[in-house]
Amino acid sequence: MIAPVSSKADFGAFIDLSYRLNAHDPNWVPQLRAEEVAKFSAAGNPYFDHARVHLLLARQGGKVVGRIAAHIDELALTQPAEQGMGPGTGFWGALEAEDGAIAAALIAAAEQWLRDQGMTRVLAPMNLSVWEEPGLLVRGHDHPPMVMMGHHQPQVQGWIEGQGYTSAKTLYTYDLDITQEFPPLIQKIVAMGEKNSRIRVRGVDKSKFDQEAATILDILNDAWSDNWGFVPITDKEIAHTGKKLKPLVREDLIMIAELDGEPVAFMMTLPDLNSIQHRTVGKHGKPSLLGWIKLGLWILKPKNADMRVPLMGVRKSLQASRMASQLAFMMIEYIRRASVKNYNGKRGEIGWVLDDNQGMNAIADAINSKVNKEYRIYQKAL
Repeated sequence: MIAPVSSKADFGAFIDLSYRLNAHDPNWVPQLRAEEVAKFSAAGNPYFDHARVHLLLARQGGKVVGRIAAHIDELALTQPAEQGMGPGTGFWGALEAEDGAIAAALIAAAEQWLRDQGMTRVLAPMNLSVWEEPGLLVRGHDHPPMVMMGHHQPQVQGWIEGQGYTSAKTLYTYDLDITQEFPPLIQKIVAMGEKNSRIRVRGVDKSKFDQEAATILDILNDAWSDNWGFVPITDKEIAHTGKKLKPLVREDLIMIAELDGEPVAFMMTLPDLNSIQHRTVGKHGKPSLLGWIKLGLWILKPKNADMRVPLMGVRKSLQASRMASQLAFMMIEYIRRASVKNYNGKRGEIGWVLDDNQGMNAIADAINSKVNKEYRIYQKAL
């Protein structure tokens, strides 16, 4: 039986199922249960301000055996169809199931709800916003994801494709050894930028956190506005994300590039919180007292911390210029140096990056990084 989440107990079962079904996987990273509760709650996630979200549970003999979230983003509906979203496009995500038959029934129920809401097309999985955990992991199951990336069981790919879904986009993450200097050409490009009096690359100022966040948001919405899958991120969403990530923010790991005194590019890098959560959170998302202490101490002073670059952007007016690449290389290099010197970092990850984003893929290749994970976004006509 499949039915909507309609009570506090149902909601608790929706959250808990993920922990139970993934507990056996050594590469799955349990997130704090409170964070998962907030993610799927209108009170805890500003995505709900512009989205309709329908949570569903599957039961057999009274036991919860599957879950899915169907949702419609009103902002996505206003985007140009040629950029991947647009009118009639709905989503589902957060799929967990004990077997393929249960998954098929949940997907069908999500599709029917989307049809009933007037949707004609579905993109999936999205958990929930495109800015959160888009896509299904289809390559790279053999190592844990970094912070803010998803992990899925290998069999889920067959479950989804078996329901008539085809690939819409593939997203890459790139892995690199940050202890090694970049190739001589990249070093030369960085050195030339340092001699250019028009360029200033600086770390963020946490004492002006809201102002810096607003600057990054402005660049982000401009830089990404022509990308496939773009949906504007709202002021409330950036404030919410900023508050959530503030404990991880380090002034030497988030860079803003200025040209002639104007902010034109940024790069956000975060210490990999997943690495410590993997060891401390526990399989039910509830750390022990010792786990809380270890987690808190690591957040206060990350050590032996690998790094992830979840977001970067250059204003559209510069994107076709050599300046865009130069600013990107400068920010990457400054963050690489800080990661090694101040946090004893060994490994970095950049992404996600669209498979057809030639500029970013070229930058990733130039610094000798390699694709380590692929996530696929599927589509289907309803």
